[in-house]
Amino acid sequence: MRLTGKTALITGGSSGIGLATARLFAAEGARVAITGRDAEKLEKTRGEIGADALAEAADVGDFAAFGEAVSRLARALGGLDIVFANAGISGSTPLGATDPAVFEAVIRTNLTGVFFTLQAALPHLRDGGSLILNGSVHAVLGAPGYSAYAASKAGVRAMTRVLASELSPRNIRVNIVTPGAASTPIWDRVAPDAPAREALEARIAAGIPLGRIGRPEEVARAVLFLASDDASNIQAAEIVVDGGTTGAPQGAPRLRS
Repeated sequence: MRLTGKTALITGGSSGIGLATARLFAAEGARVAITGRDAEKLEKTRGEIGADALAEAADVGDFAAFGEAVSRLARALGGLDIVFANAGISGSTPLGATDPAVFEAVIRTNLTGVFFTLQAALPHLRDGGSLILNGSVHAVLGAPGYSAYAASKAGVRAMTRVLASELSPRNIRVNIVTPGAASTPIWDRVAPDAPAREALEARIAAGIPLGRIGRPEEVARAVLFLASDDASNIQAAEIVVDGGTTGAPQGAPRLRS
């Protein structure tokens, strides 16, 4: 097992990519702590991850309270080896029709919240540890209506390189995983039932060279690699898990002759 004896904190760990990663980390020998906003859902999820998993309800956008939660979990784990800064929200912010509060909420959670999560974790992070940030292909896609989300993820991408420079003297690795479209609850707002979800996924899949949206477990395996000693000489790197969306867009099914 690749994470035997390691401790890991995963934000946004009660569903989607965060939950898939927590399960995989636990299966690989790590002791895991997760955070999320829904206390009831979080407690149910904690039981699914493993008997020794820890969980605490906290909103990453409330910097002070979230920082205290991170510190409590880190102390309970006896220190941190791995942090996966995964928590984030989506939101449509079209130019000309966006309330400043909506725009700022996305930036506060997805960008500023990531920074202060890592700042809270830093005193508990052992030398030689691994930080993994969760990005998005929206940082480069230019999808209409998603300025705030795209800006937040582009900021996380840039921050990865800055933090890698800052933490290299402690041999702490900082890398980013960049998912494309994946089957997670982030779509529930725009596709609230099964038929709508099926139609949405079919439409998105037409723009993905591999012809399907991804699975949370596929992203989790990339996070596991970056967290493990298999990636011991990988620093300030980005692993894109998007079925070719950004690397080979001309291979998308809708463009094939």
